[in-house]
Amino acid sequence: MIDVEGKQRVVIDRVRPEIDGGRFAIKRTVGEKVAVEADVFTDGHDALGCLLLHRDERAAAWSEVPMEALGNDRFRADFTVTGVGRWRYTVTAWVHAFKTWRRDLRKRVEAGQDVALDLLAGAALIHQAAERARAAGRKADARVLAGLARGLEQGRGDAREVRDPRDAREARDARDARDARDARDLEPRLRLALDDELAQLMDRHTDRAQACTYRELAVIVERARARFSSWYEMFPRSCSPEPGRHGTFRDVVARLPYVAGMGFDVLYLPPIHPIGFTHRKGKNNSPVAEPGDVGSPWAIGGPAGGHKAILPELGTAADFRELIARARDHGLEIAMDVAFQCSPDHPYVREHPEWFRKRPDGTIQYAENPPKKYEDIYPFDFECEAWRELWQELKSIFDHWLGEGIRIFRVDNPHTKPFVFWEWLIGEIKRDHPDVIFLAEAFTRPKLMYRLAKLGFTQSYDYFPWRTNRWELTQYFTELTTTEIAESFRPSSWLNTPDILTEHLQFGGRPAFMQRLILAATLGASYGIYGPPFELLENRARERGSEEYLDSEKYQLRHWDLDAPHSLRDLIALVNRVRRENPALQSDSGLRFHPTDNEQLLCYSKSAPAADNVIVAVVNLDPHHVQSGWLELDLAQLGFDGSRPFQVHDLLTGARYLWSGGRNFVQLDPRQTPAHLFRVRRRVRSEQDFDYFQ
Repeated sequence: MIDVEGKQRVVIDRVRPEIDGGRFAIKRTVGEKVAVEADVFTDGHDALGCLLLHRDERAAAWSEVPMEALGNDRFRADFTVTGVGRWRYTVTAWVHAFKTWRRDLRKRVEAGQDVALDLLAGAALIHQAAERARAAGRKADARVLAGLARGLEQGRGDAREVRDPRDAREARDARDARDARDARDLEPRLRLALDDELAQLMDRHTDRAQACTYRELAVIVERARARFSSWYEMFPRSCSPEPGRHGTFRDVVARLPYVAGMGFDVLYLPPIHPIGFTHRKGKNNSPVAEPGDVGSPWAIGGPAGGHKAILPELGTAADFRELIARARDHGLEIAMDVAFQCSPDHPYVREHPEWFRKRPDGTIQYAENPPKKYEDIYPFDFECEAWRELWQELKSIFDHWLGEGIRIFRVDNPHTKPFVFWEWLIGEIKRDHPDVIFLAEAFTRPKLMYRLAKLGFTQSYDYFPWRTNRWELTQYFTELTTTEIAESFRPSSWLNTPDILTEHLQFGGRPAFMQRLILAATLGASYGIYGPPFELLENRARERGSEEYLDSEKYQLRHWDLDAPHSLRDLIALVNRVRRENPALQSDSGLRFHPTDNEQLLCYSKSAPAADNVIVAVVNLDPHHVQSGWLELDLAQLGFDGSRPFQVHDLLTGARYLWSGGRNFVQLDPRQTPAHLFRVRRRVRSEQDFDYFQ
């Protein structure tokens, strides 16, 4: 038995973008385009109709976009996503009989062939389309098509032969007269056959009965902050203006102008929940706490409650809601930390011991990453028999804080929990709250990080902290922005965290902090700093070879002099303003690297063609020495006419330069400003149009 559709002749292959055969959705933000390409072909030489179909998943009807032939059987079209949520797209194609007929008719006319019968064949196709229009309720189109078909049929009786001529001369005269008349009649019929209006009507009512449609693919559409964001991490307990006093949410409110003044839009708070006392860590991660030690915020749970409670020293739920509201007034959004682990004092340990793994002696297994031990933390056992109840309870933690107005969550170590759990949880939450943003704190192997992104995490920490030389930065960010990875993985480049004080920052001095800030804020669209240690140039490690801060806020209160003269506060504010004012820096796409003749100089550009915005960055990667060299810009790639001069405006110093051609010289002293951030003007008409000369 033949169980295939024998009349379906079209093949659709190599559709892009598509992740793992459509298993996972690609990502976009509102207003972005989805450019779709596909190989579409059939046997023989028939012409094809090819459409890109797309719709918001909540809409029943598809929108259609004709796909443009790129050559070699490759087709392309795009659509714009206009709302948050889940969207669908696919490609459909069919053998287009009228388009084939019209193409071949044109060729026959150019070859001087008799096309009388071809016109009748075309009229038959148009009559069929008129019937389809009538069946679809498009009566006006049906009438127009029927009239056009009759127009092509005119003169069909004029092709008869002359019978019984009196003599050969009379026959020749009759044939000549007929041929002249047919030629006069043919010209308007051909104009009608090749008319664009007819082609549009036939496209509208083409026969798609044997169309081939690709599988439906998905797009997760999120708000703009998912694509472009500037994060500032801060411990609320260290916000007190009085040394030694535990900070409160009200102290955080007082510090909001400081954070907003530096141009950040997300304020991320480490866990704000009660902290356990059993095996509480002391200063500098001491296994023994002294009286008054505040412990690690990630050892969640105590007599005052667990993941849905607030540490009493910070304030009340009402204080927290007030913080959220006041942050919004300053253009800031509060991001909460979610860490699925418990201190031994957490209510879950007493109420649901079945959710934790037991050791042979019957005690609960604490967290380990041998040889490291975390006796103050119990991880959940996701393989326990009561896993369904555990999953529901963990989701209820998100539900609780969603109810308090939180829409951004930084998730601690998601790669140590089952992938299937995250796919379920994020799907459940996104269904009801499509505006929620999840940041994965997953400093782990690349394949794990990329899988979490496919499963739904909005952004992820990346390897930027440890990418310091030109080759590393070029290779890594090329991979993140130009390969299939970019369809699902949005990097968030953090310069430091409470766990990460890199060797580069420990020994590079102030220039290293400036250099890394500019790199993180311009290579990617989303980045973050842990402050105030970053802007105050905190670089003391707990011990040699460690990335742990000495006197870390993870284990004790700290007091910071925010007005210290060495602060990078002003530079951070400037860099964030440059980011806000230049659309090219608000997306991970458009990043291109350009060669230099000095390994210590990294040159790259970002462009937003729709906004006519191009930024060229040149960064001195050596924090200790002046570096100079020649860079080679690909002006054609940037959309510039290489034969004309153009102006570059350094947005960090205000200086302006007139450049000619792609090869230009730069010199950067890291002790002053270790980078140029040039905004490039496409045309300079004269010296009078160049501000530098005025």
